[in-house]
Amino acid sequence: MVAAAAAAAAAAAAAVAVGAAGGSSPDTYDGLCVHEGRADIVAGSAISVGQLHTCVLLDNGYIKCWGANGAGQLGLGDTSYRGDDRGEMGNRLPAVALGTGRTATAISAGFLHTCALLDNGSIKCWGYNNAGQLGLGDTSSRGDGPGEMGDTLPAITLGTGRTATAISVGGIHTCALLDNGSVKCWGYNAYGQLGLGDTSDRGDGPGEMGDTLPAITLGTGRTAAAISVGGYHTCALLDNGSIKCWGYNAYGQLGLGDTSSRGDGPGEMGDTLPAITLGTGRTAKAISAGGYHTCALLDNGSVKCWGANGNGQLGLGDTSYRSDGPGEMGDTLPAVVLGTGRTATAISAGYYHTCALLDNGYVKCWGYNSDGQLGLGDTSYRGNGPGEMGDTLPAITLGTGRTAMAIFAGGYHTCALLDNGSVKCWGYNGNGQLGLGNTSDRGDGPGEMGDMLPAVSLGMGRTATGNSAGGGLCW
Repeated sequence: MVAAAAAAAAAAAAAVAVGAAGGSSPDTYDGLCVHEGRADIVAGSAISVGQLHTCVLLDNGYIKCWGANGAGQLGLGDTSYRGDDRGEMGNRLPAVALGTGRTATAISAGFLHTCALLDNGSIKCWGYNNAGQLGLGDTSSRGDGPGEMGDTLPAITLGTGRTATAISVGGIHTCALLDNGSVKCWGYNAYGQLGLGDTSDRGDGPGEMGDTLPAITLGTGRTAAAISVGGYHTCALLDNGSIKCWGYNAYGQLGLGDTSSRGDGPGEMGDTLPAITLGTGRTAKAISAGGYHTCALLDNGSVKCWGANGNGQLGLGDTSYRSDGPGEMGDTLPAVVLGTGRTATAISAGYYHTCALLDNGYVKCWGYNSDGQLGLGDTSYRGNGPGEMGDTLPAITLGTGRTAMAIFAGGYHTCALLDNGSVKCWGYNGNGQLGLGNTSDRGDGPGEMGDMLPAVSLGMGRTATGNSAGGGLCW
């Protein structure tokens, strides 16, 4: 367990209204930098913001993580936090040992565990493992002690001849998009978030992975193009541009107009599971599952969000849930007002806040803001009252001449990949997750953003090789 991380998470969670009174949430299982030079990272899946830690994929395929580490989620063979003291970042921060000759192509961070998609299509996970979320057939954490990483850490067995093309880590479960377009999930399953028609955890005992682990039934002839794992629910963007979600649904986060979980009983998946109604003629280009809400980037560049909204995280100018009752989706669900003439190119749903990357490279965030995670120099929520969105909502100041290539909303902090290949993070920093060598929050007071916010020091000699506007899953 992570003592400090768990305490911080519990304190933050206690201060947050998930939604309107009367709902209940599942228990959460918790647990000055030296600038040697600019280290650029690959866009797309190159940054992942967990609940209290952050990871980046460098252009050489290496991974570096910082922040809370009580469960070994940084993959460094100990439980010491990184980034909370001077001299821990840059060249001094070790890369995660992935195995002889192995590099990574994507990274995903969750509550207390982290997974990497490797260059050979295999997956390795480390950190907390109470429910089998590491996919190793046991409940022993990895990465919290010496000798557990590198060649010693097994790759997850995905099935005969199968490799992965994408990985998404949520609260206490993990999902992979396989090379044949199928999806497999493992770990905690109390709400059916694994999509297997029961509530049995997978990956926590021997013989449950590989060919034994069923792929999720998505519907006749359907495959997945992308996946996003939230707190206790899972969503897939299908090959026809539709979206299906399953798992915990107390706030309507599955987008089905009710609060019944899906995937926790037989006969609820496949053709029986409805696709989400996005609006007349609309399909999705991207999906992001947050703590208890979900957002989609639509084919026309608009954004729609549904589920919990107690903090304005849906961006609709109120605190009413959407899709917890009939008649709230489709054409009835308003798109988020982003500003005059503005559309989105990426969307990222965090625990209680949401961020969009706009077509002009600017970033706007809304929802919970007690730690400055919206990057607006105060702690006032946005999107929970009328007149706060659209042109009224300021874009985040990233620095003189700087725009963003990707945006990532996490538990209580946010990170952006900038156009010059640097990374900036703001919001809650009690565990060093902003990578600034201290524990001071950023973005919660005036004069902390823009040129005043340092870029994270990742080490010398790195250059960016990717160019994507994609956001990541966010915790």
